[in-house]
Amino acid sequence: MGSCAVEGGCPSDYIAVTISGVSVILLLIRSAFPFLFHKVPPTKGGDIWLVWIQIFASVNLILAMVMALNFLKFERRHWWQSCYMWAGWFEGPLGFGLLMSCRIVQAFKLYYLFVRRHLPPIRSYIFLPLVLLPWLGMVTFLHLKKPLNPRCHLQTRWVTAIVILHALYIAAMIGVTRAIQHIEFRFHEFKDLLKGIIVSSIVVGVWISSYILNQVQDDVKWLQVTSRFMLLLSASILVLSFYSISISQPLLSQMSLRKRDPQRFKTMGRALGIPDSGLLSQRGPLDVSPDEPLDKLLHNKIFRQSFMAFADSCLAGESVHFYDEVNELNKIPVDDHVRRVYMARYIIDKYIVEGAAMEVNISHRCRQEILATPDLTHPDLFKNAVHELIQLMKTVQLRKRLLVVDVLCQVQRRVK
Repeated sequence: MGSCAVEGGCPSDYIAVTISGVSVILLLIRSAFPFLFHKVPPTKGGDIWLVWIQIFASVNLILAMVMALNFLKFERRHWWQSCYMWAGWFEGPLGFGLLMSCRIVQAFKLYYLFVRRHLPPIRSYIFLPLVLLPWLGMVTFLHLKKPLNPRCHLQTRWVTAIVILHALYIAAMIGVTRAIQHIEFRFHEFKDLLKGIIVSSIVVGVWISSYILNQVQDDVKWLQVTSRFMLLLSASILVLSFYSISISQPLLSQMSLRKRDPQRFKTMGRALGIPDSGLLSQRGPLDVSPDEPLDKLLHNKIFRQSFMAFADSCLAGESVHFYDEVNELNKIPVDDHVRRVYMARYIIDKYIVEGAAMEVNISHRCRQEILATPDLTHPDLFKNAVHELIQLMKTVQLRKRLLVVDVLCQVQRRVK
């Protein structure tokens, strides 16, 4: 044990590397499972890219610890094997720091959506680097001072700074989570955040204890081997469990494989339990006329669904889909703030933001009014957008009557 405690390659080191390798494989399988088996299409809206960054950070953290702590016996001959590369950048800002920052960004967005009831004032892709600034500053300072020895160990004062930085990110997560604890989420967001805090606090506590022993007790060989093993083991548990505990997103199962995640709802309205009104019931006679204005015809659900199918095949159907989603939003009571925020955010991500999956053709002014709204629960949030799209659909005057007659004929055949 004497030589391998310093140079690496102890039996326990290989066991720890094997466990970490298995955790990374399971992590990749979990991330690919929804797309391979549930056939979940990749989405452009929302912040799903945070999930991919979290996977990237998890792999970086595991790989950095293997390279920095001499689990495998090798000599550092090349620049890419440097302690400052692995123990600095990949283990810090590109590993643990990035992993925790993704969680903080997600909690920050939930706070603004459901407590402040408007979109965050800063985009996630801008806020994430800002959250990482303490780690970036710490690693830059390490490069300037060069405190790491050939075994990638630090002196006690530097170890204290690193420990404080880890605790700071845990404290930030706790602070943001406390701010949203009173919200009655429908998709377990607060429960997932709470689980993430509990898991990360326990595992990071074990990790910090092992880290201190590994960095400070250089001369105790058995302690070096044991602490090294516990460091990699706790990191493997952290990345796997942290990914499995999702910030729940309705209609998406990208973030975990739990039984409640597979696709159970075809629309956000069903996911939120929005009831159908009698006016929009699919049963009953079709009491419409081709001479009625288009905006009035769209109030009939049977006509709207047939018109939607026709528009998808012949025209730009996103306008009719948008109208249908806004109609579902209007069924939610004004005082039901949580469900209105869910639905409004879903509509914005799907139809309003630039590059959305079904971006609608509305004016820049109208789009900015929605994105800059101070209240996502306002009943007239999408009123101007609906008006613009109705006018846009009415511009096809020469085809309108023929289109309506054709759709009505199809609907009548269905009813019969």
